Amino acid sequence: MNWHTKQMKLGACAVGALTAVVLAVSTTPAAASGTYSGRAYFWGNNNPNYWFDWDDEGLIQTSVHASSNAACLWQKILWADGELSSTSDIDGVFGSQTKNATTAWQTDEMNKSEGWAGLKIDGGVGPQSLKWAAVNRLLYKSGSEVPGQILNLTYDGTHHDFDVRRIADGNYEFVDGDGAWRKAGYDYRTCS
Repeated sequence: MNWHTKQMKLGACAVGALTAVVLAVSTTPAAASGTYSGRAYFWGNNNPNYWFDWDDEGLIQTSVHASSNAACLWQKILWADGELSSTSDIDGVFGSQTKNATTAWQTDEMNKSEGWAGLKIDGGVGPQSLKWAAVNRLLYKSGSEVPGQILNLTYDGTHHDFDVRRIADGNYEFVDGDGAWRKAGYDYRTCS
């Protein structure tokens, strides 16, 4: 093999490797939203304190994870804080009503916090809205904060409360309208 052929093969390998890296990075959820963990469920255990478990969650909005248990959990938060008027509004579908309620929730929280850094009024739910909700409203109920253990929490809303728990694998669950525990997943909807 001559020198020119070796250069051509090395160049082709370098271009191929670079293309693979660009494609891999451009299609990952982390690249899409900047901080998203890419997990299938709300997840914790990587922080020293459960208040910060939700600071790397995915987007929930009319065009992303719009029909999911993650949307259902967010609607429970909106209901608990008085932005959705009835539990019948909790259906796991992030439509215009949920978007409007989210905008109202974000506005209320911004007014309370006098411009808390990072919280945006945009009608979509990202890591900052979720982190803000967790830090200000999740209360310890029972269990252990140690990874691999069950941790029972209460979302202490301004109008209503509901139970949330971090199970041993680090995934979060919430009590649904029928009293069953549901995982807060991004890619399916089983809530009622």
